[in-house]
Order: sequence, then C-alpha cells, then structure tokens
Amino acid sequence: MDLSLSEEQTELVATVRSLLAKRSDSGAVRTAIASEAGFDADLWQVLCEQIGVAALAVPEEHDGVGATLVESVLVLEEIGRALAPVPALSSLVTAEAVLAGGDSDAVARLLPRLAAGGIGTFAVLEDGGASAVLDADVAEVLVVADGEHLYEVDPASAQVSWTPSMDQTLRLGALRLDVASATRIGSAAPALERADLVGALGAVALSVGCAQRGLDMTVAYSKDRVQFGRAIGSFQALKHRMADMLVLLEMSRSASWAAAYAVASQAPDAAQLVHAAKSYVGDALSQVAAETVQMHGGIAITWEHDAHLVFKRAHALGQLFGAPHAHRAALALP
Repeated sequence: MDLSLSEEQTELVATVRSLLAKRSDSGAVRTAIASEAGFDADLWQVLCEQIGVAALAVPEEHDGVGATLVESVLVLEEIGRALAPVPALSSLVTAEAVLAGGDSDAVARLLPRLAAGGIGTFAVLEDGGASAVLDADVAEVLVVADGEHLYEVDPASAQVSWTPSMDQTLRLGALRLDVASATRIGSAAPALERADLVGALGAVALSVGCAQRGLDMTVAYSKDRVQFGRAIGSFQALKHRMADMLVLLEMSRSASWAAAYAVASQAPDAAQLVHAAKSYVGDALSQVAAETVQMHGGIAITWEHDAHLVFKRAHALGQLFGAPHAHRAALALP
C-alpha cells in the first residue's frame, strides 16, 4: 500500500495547517472553550466556506467536493494538531451515516446542508435517550437511530443538555426524544455500522494530530529550557525519550493512513485495520501525552500551559468511539 500523499492532498494539508495556525492558536482555543457556545463557530464557518472541510467526502451531486475519506482524515489530523474546538468529526459521522442508511430523499435533502457547514450530530437511542453524544447541544442536523430505523429529528423538539467533560475542546451532550414526532429517513443497521467505522477512524486521526502537537511542544521546550548551563534537549536520556515519542507518532500515523485508505477503497480488511489503528493509537497517544507532561516538568500542570489540553484530549479520544481494549477484543472475534 502506497501511503504517500498526492500533490492535491499535500496542498490541502498545508492550507488547513496555515489557516489553523492563524485562527486556532492557544489563545483562540481557550477563548472558544470558555465561550457560551463552547466551540469556535467562526473558525468552523471559515473552514467550511474557504476550504470546504465539511463537503470533502460528500458526493458532488449533493453539493460536495466528491473527495474521499482520506482527505477528511488528513484534515482531522490537522484539527487534532491545533486542538481546534470545531464539530468536524460529528458532522462527518452524520453525513456518512445518512449516506449509508438514508433513503434517496433524505440524502438529497440533508447532505447539502451538511456540506455547507451545518453542524451534524448522530446518536444511537436507548430507551428514548442517548448520552455522551458529540455536539448534541449545538446540532443543526440531528440524525438518530434506534434498533431498526433511522430518523431525522428537529433539534428544537429534543431535550438536549450539555454534559461537562474533562476535555473542554470536545463538546458532549445528552438528549432525550420521542421518535414518534421524528421523520423516518432510512434503516438503522447500515447507518450504525458506517458511523462506528468512520467515528473510530476520525478519532484516530484527531489522536495522531494531538500526538504531533505533544511532540512539537516537547521538542520546542527542550531547546529553550536550560538546566546546568545546557538546553535540556542536549541530554542523551531526554533525546531517547523524544525519539521514542517520534516512533509512537509515526507508527500511529501509518496506522491511521492505512485504515483511511482501506475504508475509502472499501477493502475487505477495512474494519480490521480501523480496529487495529484505534487500539494502537489510543495507547500510543496516552504515552505521548504522559511524556509531554513529564518532560515539561512542573509548568505542565499549570492552567496557563497547553500541556494539560493535550493530556485531557488524549484521555478523551482514548474513550471516544471505543477504548483500545474494546477494539482489540473486536479483532479477536471470529
């Protein structure tokens, strides 16, 4: 499998990275998570209008770019690197669920809204409710699945509440609703299968970006922090630890990209590669985040430093769409 990026993909990554460097620095992230909305609505609008982030994997006939999930994964990696609080993953999962399980009318009606940047949320109902749902309280396109059917729900008709979480850069919510007042738009089974697959893949991509952020911060700090008259990055023991972080990062990126290409090409082992990636990357990011905190020393546990944002997101992403041990168990099933 050739995991090298095309010229267009390389340009996409560079464009997103440049925009996020200008619009999602530490100050912007902290301002967004402290705002009433809890996410950066202006940044999300810019990403959608100037780059077409929400439209990447949407077919052209539904006002999308007609790219593949690979491009979406590359963008999510950059969003993860910037720790940007935007609803990219939830909107991608919603679009993919509608594509997989929605009828033709729903696909034609909802995908253009999602491609234009409408915030999408997909939830699985149990006893009329769902918890820990990504961006539930800011959803503009709300799609839910019960045991058999797929429904479109008017967000105003649902009881939705924000759920406080350790990672403030990811917005979670709980909802309760009566599907009797919702619009049935398709079948639950294919939508659920696709949402689980794409959700796990998206969480992996965000994790890779977060690991890159942790390594970048640590290397930069090791060059600036002086101890015993020398930059601490010159100490061999710390060089080895940063090299180990780099290995974890590159292995994670390879696993992420391999899974993304497999899902995009509908390879027979796509699900297995996603499970393997989520299993490995979840543990790898946890190690990178721990090393980020350790190698920054006492400053890393202060509110003013961004190390705690990396640490919190690492642990949140480790649970989102399945913990590593759950994906290892899925690999072990016949």
